[in-house]
Amino acid sequence: MSNRSARIAVAYHSGYGHTAKQAEAVAAGASAVPGAVGELVPLDELTDEVWEKLAAADAIIFGAPTYMGSPSAVFKAFAEASAAVWADNLGWRDKIAAGFTNSKAMSGDKLNSLVDFAVLAAQHGMIWVGLDLYPGWSASTASIEDLNRLGSWLGAMAHSDQDLSAEKAPPETDLRTANALGTRVATVTMRQIRGSLAA
Repeated sequence: MSNRSARIAVAYHSGYGHTAKQAEAVAAGASAVPGAVGELVPLDELTDEVWEKLAAADAIIFGAPTYMGSPSAVFKAFAEASAAVWADNLGWRDKIAAGFTNSKAMSGDKLNSLVDFAVLAAQHGMIWVGLDLYPGWSASTASIEDLNRLGSWLGAMAHSDQDLSAEKAPPETDLRTANALGTRVATVTMRQIRGSLAA
């Protein structure tokens, strides 16, 4: 059996640095799984290198801030440009996919961004992986420090107060939740690779 590593690309845009911190936590979580490597792939410039890294990845985790109830315009431009990959015999078919997002409001309609990511993945023929954590901060005895405190399953959510810099937000609990998403995606990707090699 091959010992090749699972390549987890974290394809993200960050407007002010907060979502970049979330992306770093996702990549660290992926890299913590033996045999997996998480790599940050910023989407600010859609160079040939960006597309090559995504083509070589076994999993792509999409991330962007939620602005006005949907992913940032930079991410949307990337999503539209990915039509070229789609047209080339569904170039991302059967890759694992997941997503994360951040906003200044506690809700901020972040779920809509995660739905956008999931639909994008579905159109590419990818396999979506959600967050396997019970909701935190959901009882009188619970804590704001709980994992998945924002109660999302489709992907990882983070909340960053608008008056806090990226050095101070999002809070550690949201970064730990992002880390857990990266670990889950890497684990599932490793299983898929092993299953494919055994088939």
